[in-house]
Amino acid sequence: MKLTPLQQEFVLHFGEMGSRWGINRTVGQIYALLFIAREPLNADAVTEALGISRSNTSMGLRELQSWSLVRLRHYPGDRRDYFTTPEDLWEIVRILVAERKKREIDPTLSKLRELEMSGPAGDDYAEARIAELRELIEMMTGFYAEMEKLETERLVRLMTMGQRIAGLIDRAGGAIPSLAKRK
Repeated sequence: MKLTPLQQEFVLHFGEMGSRWGINRTVGQIYALLFIAREPLNADAVTEALGISRSNTSMGLRELQSWSLVRLRHYPGDRRDYFTTPEDLWEIVRILVAERKKREIDPTLSKLRELEMSGPAGDDYAEARIAELRELIEMMTGFYAEMEKLETERLVRLMTMGQRIAGLIDRAGGAIPSLAKRK
């Protein structure tokens, strides 16, 4: 499989961005290739298109499967595994957010709670900052939980209304208590 210049640029960019997002460059490239492929690809096609080793391809596909970002497909009479990405972009975004929350936010929140429960440490400033961070993360995860429940159409409508909501809050001025005043 030979990539067009457009495809090649997209795949290379995703590899670069992947390394900035904390995933292996090759994993980012594999995902980008599967994302823009018209049909599901098998590991040999991925290896050939990206010019990477078969073992790199296998490890990358396993990692993407562990994130639920690729789907496995089989075809009658063909024993090979084929891989594709979800068609719905919102499903991809939801998967990414859920996985990042599970792998990064939840352990941090658990650690902050553990630190708070360990009792006074004699550093009032650090204790207050930890509590403040925990409260913020809990608020964000609560908001996430509510947004996760919304069907895609309603979520899109809410997001497009974001600018208007911000303007409404600005116009309301002092009528809406700030987070700091709620303490």
